Amino acid sequence: MTTPRSPVSAGQPTLDEVARVAGVSRATASRAINGGQRVSARAQSAVDTAVRTLGYIPNPAARSLVTRRTDSIAVVVPEPDDRVFSDPFFAGTLRGVTRVLGERDIQLVLLLARPGASTARTLRYLTNRHVDGALVVSHHRDDRLAEHLADIGLPCVFGGRPWTGGDRVAYVDVDNVAGEREATEALIDRGCTRIGTIAGPADMTASEDRLAGWRQAMSTAGLAADAVEHGDFTEASGEAAARALMERHPDIDGLVVASDLMAAGALKVLAELGRRVPADIAVVGFDDLGVAERTSPALTTVRQPVDEMAERATRLLLERVDEPHSSRPMRVIIPPTLVRRASA
Repeated sequence: MTTPRSPVSAGQPTLDEVARVAGVSRATASRAINGGQRVSARAQSAVDTAVRTLGYIPNPAARSLVTRRTDSIAVVVPEPDDRVFSDPFFAGTLRGVTRVLGERDIQLVLLLARPGASTARTLRYLTNRHVDGALVVSHHRDDRLAEHLADIGLPCVFGGRPWTGGDRVAYVDVDNVAGEREATEALIDRGCTRIGTIAGPADMTASEDRLAGWRQAMSTAGLAADAVEHGDFTEASGEAAARALMERHPDIDGLVVASDLMAAGALKVLAELGRRVPADIAVVGFDDLGVAERTSPALTTVRQPVDEMAERATRLLLERVDEPHSSRPMRVIIPPTLVRRASA
């Protein structure tokens, strides 16, 4: 009779020893450890007991050969490093992703896919299936990531509507058009008649959708929609855009800004120019990720629940990883909320 050795004995327990102690074949032991497919309840229980008794730790490489899984998910961010680590949008996204992956003991792999060689390297990495799936956030018109990932068949979900390939991949987004329309209507209801906007980068769908929402509200109210400047969602770009906007349109009495970081930059410029907020000019931002509560005055803004969106996108991605052939492209659109503070 074979006596199971103690987990503290010398040497790492092997799969053969697990099979011997459990009284099953090596193949059955392997299947039981790697998902339990085609294994009886009795054999599974015996293998589980042997694993605990021996202190057996599965070999990740061997496990991957059996399951064809890496137990890792990539978060792909086509942005410069400094923006990823300074923008609260990305912090909220990663928080939501890691919360869900932690429930399944799945590793997160962060890929910063800047334009050019970095994007090509990222696509090679994903094509070689070093991860089980990819969540793509903050994508741009020219990266064509949706089409590439759909072509290689890697399970993927996009945070935000892709420019192209949106009919082939799943995505989770906030209703950017409705959010910016409501922000503009709040200023119109306040009595503002000369409302400008600082939009985001023209090569991102979130920017274009928010700009469309502003234009819809302005058109419905019969107001001129010519006071437009673009930034890149950073505070510095908000400062530059606000300065240019106020030089061209000094009569502006309302300002809709496509992100809170850009709005924070705009508030600095308005203070320098001696424009009181909201007495002289009312300001509304977009995001509500902590920045809005710290500005002076506190910023009225459109809340997009980034943590919740990231969690839903990650759960949707894991569903597609688990059932890669049964999932149709899905679109989840989350309604935004206007949060009123002192700036409007």
